Amino acid sequence: MKTDGLKKIIKEAVREAIQEEIKDILLEAVRSPKTVVNESVQPTVNSKLNTQPTANTRQKYMDIMNETALSFNSSNAQTFNPKGADPINGNLGTGEVGMDTIMGLLNTK
Repeated sequence: MKTDGLKKIIKEAVREAIQEEIKDILLEAVRSPKTVVNESVQPTVNSKLNTQPTANTRQKYMDIMNETALSFNSSNAQTFNPKGADPINGNLGTGEVGMDTIMGLLNTK
């Protein structure tokens, strides 16, 4: 038997099996009882909510802002310092390479 003939037979068998399964699924969906769900959602209101911040709360926020208000410059950045690579002994160095560099190397066709 040629492969084309076998391929046609397999396609027909698969098509028939799928059609039978779809018929069964659709009939089961039509026959199943329909249930209607009614949901009611009532929003809850918190009456104890105080919209005016107290002096203590305001001071806490100011303290947080002062702690995080640092001025960074280039001296705070880590520098890339590549070490010697020795692939024979299994040492590829400890330097890091950014994903954009890796993607640039992969896309060079």
